[in-house]
Amino acid sequence: MIKRLMDKIEKTKAPICVGLDPMLSYIPEYVLQHSYERFGETLEGAADAIWQFNKEIIDCVWDLIPAVKPQIAMYEQFGIEGLKAYKKTVDYCHEKGLIVIGDAKRGDIGSTSAAYAAGHLGKVMVGSKCYSGFDTDFLTVNPYLGTDGVKPFAEICKSEDKGLFVLVKTSNPSSGEFQDRLIDGRPLYEWVAEKVVEWGTDCMDGTYSNIGAVVGATYPEMSRILRKQMPHTYFLVPGYGAQGGTAEDLKYCFNEDGFGAIVNSSRGIIAAYKKEAYGKFGPEHFGDASRQAVLDMVEDINHVL
Repeated sequence: MIKRLMDKIEKTKAPICVGLDPMLSYIPEYVLQHSYERFGETLEGAADAIWQFNKEIIDCVWDLIPAVKPQIAMYEQFGIEGLKAYKKTVDYCHEKGLIVIGDAKRGDIGSTSAAYAAGHLGKVMVGSKCYSGFDTDFLTVNPYLGTDGVKPFAEICKSEDKGLFVLVKTSNPSSGEFQDRLIDGRPLYEWVAEKVVEWGTDCMDGTYSNIGAVVGATYPEMSRILRKQMPHTYFLVPGYGAQGGTAEDLKYCFNEDGFGAIVNSSRGIIAAYKKEAYGKFGPEHFGDASRQAVLDMVEDINHVL
């Protein structure tokens, strides 16, 4: 699967993914009102507005990018109706030829972890028939429970040619409370990185492993260390733009071959029309504003690379 992602990155010349993390506050009022007229101010109405918002953005940017990253929490908050919108979004992105990174940060042990893996990446048997649940291409995974929690996901990666991005050094300000704590003289994130490399050796797909790492753009010196420690691990890089990470901060996430990382931007793209730089588009052309934001992000990153 990582080879497919790399091929898409090479074709688009855009090492980025668009985070489809919609909040109702991001959605133009006319889109909300149209959905509320159809379904009322209900969970179904909210989910429909999210779907319509996503669809417009996808239609405007799909040809520029290799991948999207929907954050499932933004859909789960609206219950079953929100999860339906999540699934519709995943399927529509696949129709457009996009790689889908499901951002769910799952992680448990035993049959629970296996069920998460089957639901998001694999298949489930219903009588004599086999179905894919959410059917994303990659999934973010929390490694806190150790190998027991990651192994079921890794097994699905091998059997279904899917991928993982395991949390290693995240972009949030308080990540250091645990991730930077020293254990036998080394920070915890380095120990986690070591395990990710170990898990990934059995899931290679060419030069890189199908088991990647989440490494935030907000800590460039740490990403430099991790890049050396994990030369064959692909990085999913949050933190660019709205969280303060710059293109200059990103350069250490990449290898000399120009590969090795895919950079996410969420609200900086999907809510671009709200920013002064894209105000000329207005709410009625929010998709066009997102397209311009993608073009600007790609230029910014490629200039540094």
